[in-house]
Amino acid sequence: MSEGNDGRKYCLETFLIHGKPIDAAWEYSHHVIPPLTASTTFRLDSTGRGAEGFRNFAAVPGSPEAERPIYIYDRLGEPTVGLLESSFLQLEGGGSATAFASGMAAISGVLFALCRQGDEIVAHRTIYGCTYSLMINWLSRYGINVRFTDCRQPELVEQLITERTRVLYLETPANPTLDVIDLAEMAAIVARANAGRAEEDRVRLVVDNTFATPYCQRPIAAGADLVVHSLTKNVMGFGTDMGGMVVGPASLHSTIRLVRKDFGGVVAPRAAWNILVYGLSSLAVRMDRQIDTAMKVAAWLENQPQVARVMYPGLKSHPQHDVARRQMLDFKGRFAPGLMIYFELAGSDEGLAERSARFMDYVATRSYAVTLAVSLGQAKTLIEAPTLMTHSVYGDKASTAGLSISAMRLAIGLEDHEDIVADLDAALKHI
Repeated sequence: MSEGNDGRKYCLETFLIHGKPIDAAWEYSHHVIPPLTASTTFRLDSTGRGAEGFRNFAAVPGSPEAERPIYIYDRLGEPTVGLLESSFLQLEGGGSATAFASGMAAISGVLFALCRQGDEIVAHRTIYGCTYSLMINWLSRYGINVRFTDCRQPELVEQLITERTRVLYLETPANPTLDVIDLAEMAAIVARANAGRAEEDRVRLVVDNTFATPYCQRPIAAGADLVVHSLTKNVMGFGTDMGGMVVGPASLHSTIRLVRKDFGGVVAPRAAWNILVYGLSSLAVRMDRQIDTAMKVAAWLENQPQVARVMYPGLKSHPQHDVARRQMLDFKGRFAPGLMIYFELAGSDEGLAERSARFMDYVATRSYAVTLAVSLGQAKTLIEAPTLMTHSVYGDKASTAGLSISAMRLAIGLEDHEDIVADLDAALKHI
């Protein structure tokens, strides 16, 4: 027999289900490794406590309610995910952080939180293919219009913002072309647009910081209102878990939490734990190694006759190199241009698609240190053809977004740079 809370005796079969209800030996703050919760549902001591938990589940960070959360159900909030969110508050410097099941869940969540029917979004012409699809295929169904422009030209951005604009959305560096957009300049445009506007009508500068990570760039410090991440990529670093994050002002905390609760895009505690324990703890050392390798590989690619163009923020030939040097800085203020490289093969338009396919197929079947695969930010170096894969949704609009049929997106891993170069060299000679 086993004893319950009120001293009543219960069968051991029941004890196997419920266990010991309270254990004074468990002390949360003394864990060397953060604890991992594995319960979707949490015990409530009373209906009053349950009601209070529902009222306060989206309490603003720093408030007494947030300091003493009442956990009810993991779609509303739970301890492990909360630890990951608190880490991003420190890294990005916002007033609120909300974790999602994926990067696209985070992007969808923040755009639905900020926009209503009849509102408009101004976005950079080149963005991740799934984000582009979200904007043209789905937001339009809800009466939210998106206008695309080249955010490297501030005057074009300013011309497109109207009284109905609620979001200026961009990635920097952009996926996959690595356009670098001046965040301070975009923030100044938004500030001018917001002069005299009511709070609910403000334009918000939303920046996807996936490529750079907080290690290389912190957009909120440069004037952005909100930052989104696909944690699946560089932050996780090993390609084993999916996650997303929104960091922004405390004033939007409750709204974004409500969107996550009602749309259901909640990251699993196990994924959050892996990102927190393995991803964040190794981020700095991984990025340092990958940046060093990316610089060497990009410089080598730039000198190959089979390559028409290389875009890497660390190269002086990058059109926005000076902007990158100003805003892409690590925690110690050192230039940190990231691990992503974009390059295009040389040659006339005729036969270029076939040559590109031969290059990629050679990598897929013969390379060891370079893997043909989508995603990025892993220990392994990954390469893909954006116009055929991640950005195929652009279709015949690819050229207006600055994408070439011979475009290659290279995500540098942790291999020795000479092995990466050797594999790329063999593939280039094959075509």
